Formats: sequence, C-alpha cells, structure tokens
Amino acid sequence: MKKIIVLLLICLSVNLANAKPIEISYEDGIYHIILSGDKIKKRIEFVASESLMTNKEAHVKGRSELTINAGYFDPENGKTISYVVTDRNTAVDPRFNENIYRNPVLNRNIDKIFDRTEFRVVECRNKYEYQIVPHSNSVDFECNIITSAQGGPMILPELRLEEEFFVVKDKDGNVIRESASVLHKVARTIIGIKDGDAHILIITDKNPMDLYEVQKLCKKLGFERAMAFDGGSSTSMNYKNDIEVISTVGDGGGRLLKSFMIVRKK
Repeated sequence: MKKIIVLLLICLSVNLANAKPIEISYEDGIYHIILSGDKIKKRIEFVASESLMTNKEAHVKGRSELTINAGYFDPENGKTISYVVTDRNTAVDPRFNENIYRNPVLNRNIDKIFDRTEFRVVECRNKYEYQIVPHSNSVDFECNIITSAQGGPMILPELRLEEEFFVVKDKDGNVIRESASVLHKVARTIIGIKDGDAHILIITDKNPMDLYEVQKLCKKLGFERAMAFDGGSSTSMNYKNDIEVISTVGDGGGRLLKSFMIVRKK
C-alpha cells in the first residue's frame, strides 16, 4: 500500500513538473489558451499605448510570450472606452474621453458604460487570483488590484447585454441599438476562469459567433466566469514567433489598438 502511495506521489510530481504554464490548442477556427498555475499570474500585465499600435507591435515592445487585444477604444480620437490598470495604477481612464460626454445617447448611459465588466489579477495576502467582475466591485480588505482591463459584457454566470449598454430594447422587447456586434457572428476575444486558471478563446473569422453562441461554448468548456474583450476586427493574438491572429488583414499588419494583455517571458 505504501509503495502505491509513493508511486502516485511520484506520478503527481512528474505531471506537475511537466505542466506547461501556457497551453494552446486549435480546433474549428478557435484557439483555446490555458494559463495554468500560480507563477504565471505574476507574468500577466495589461498595458495601454499612448498612441494606437498593432498587437504585434505591443508583443515586440512588451517582450511578451503571449499578447492579445483587450479593452474598447474610440477610433475617432484614439482614447480609451475601458479602464486599464497597470502595476497597481490606472493607466487609462474612459472618464477623460470627451466623446462619450458629447454623444447624448452615451452620456445618458454613462454609468452603465463605466461599470462594464473587467478581468483582474488581484493580490490577497501574497497570493494572486483572477477575478471577473463589474468595474465598481471593490476588492476585499488586504487585497489589491495588480493589473486589470475592462471590456464586456459579462458572459458567465449571466450575459449582461442590457445592463452594460451593449443592447437597448424598446418597451416591446425589440432591439433598437446594438454595440460591438454582440448579436452578430464576428471574431471574438474571450477570457474566462475555471478552477483558478485563466482560459482565453480567440474565435477567428473561420468560426465567427454571436455572444449567445459564445455563452454556450463557455458553459460547455466548464468556465465558472467569462467575459468578452474587444472583438471583430480587433481580435488579435501573438504567441512567441509561432502564432499570429489578425482578423482584418488589410495590409497584413493588423488593426491599430489601444490596450493589450501580455504575458511576459520568464
């Protein structure tokens, strides 16, 4: 019996030693990235560029192992529509985007926009954890947000389309306004949490989905919480020098973006 227990412990140790912090699989036009273990949580950082740049440029500049697109931005003035926290400090703040206030429809729904869902890396008593919550959610005592990026809408445990001002309906329940093509089939950048690990789905143009389809997929994969980052033509990924995803190729350089999630090299 003791020999069996020892063998099991040895096998477990070997498996843990061989576990890769970044695992990527590809099937039916979807990349599924798993960020495993506690050590990689300290390598994750959300960053925002002063001027817009491509995902590849952010990948090279950040000396990253993995880079994906993150929050929403205003293509007219290049300013953010999403909060980003870098190294415990707010890097970009949508409250300083004057176009949001100038638009009467956005201005009437500004509280919903500013409280959209975000992905956080939080330090609590020297331990790191992931959170997917509305921006206004406070952290527990003795906890700090190390880095975060807002996107939205929340997908799991519930899809918050109207609550985060991605969909507006009239009194009869008819959709009269839609943002970020949430009801249409487009490429998507999705991030979720399962068993303490972060899961990223890069849903390419080869298998575009609306957010109801994305929610079904996230449930099938067993995600406990999930949310969307910017999608459509913004959907981008670079992994080492091996994989590059560009949704709208254009001249081959990819769309210019505002914020990114990077996983720094060891």
